[in-house]
Amino acid sequence: VQLQASGGGLVQPGGSLRLSCVVAGLRLGDYAIGWFRQFPGKEREGREGVVCSSASDEITYYQDSVKGRFTISRDNARNTLHLQMTNLKPEDTGVYYCAAGLNVPDWRLLLHREYDYWGQGTQVTVSS
Repeated sequence: VQLQASGGGLVQPGGSLRLSCVVAGLRLGDYAIGWFRQFPGKEREGREGVVCSSASDEITYYQDSVKGRFTISRDNARNTLHLQMTNLKPEDTGVYYCAAGLNVPDWRLLLHREYDYWGQGTQVTVSS
């Protein structure tokens, strides 16, 4: 199984980015999906859920700080998930990881320990 994330970069405050994650080796429609952020100097245990969605996409949880600004989506036919980020702020800076998890309970969607497969991370830097 491989997850390949892309789309990060340097953007000014107020700008937008769209992260993508192409998944190979599993059927994405069977999995909960999520985007996690790891802050500089933090190990994997420091990854926080930014936005995550159940396998059915009926349940989506957003970290409070990104509500109204970030949107998660998936294309099961293309086995791809995306994170649309708008009105970016300096505190959004970090390495963003895509993840897929099987049988993740809805109330644990934002917990990184529930996810089985991870992408390699893409750097997002918001700075003027």
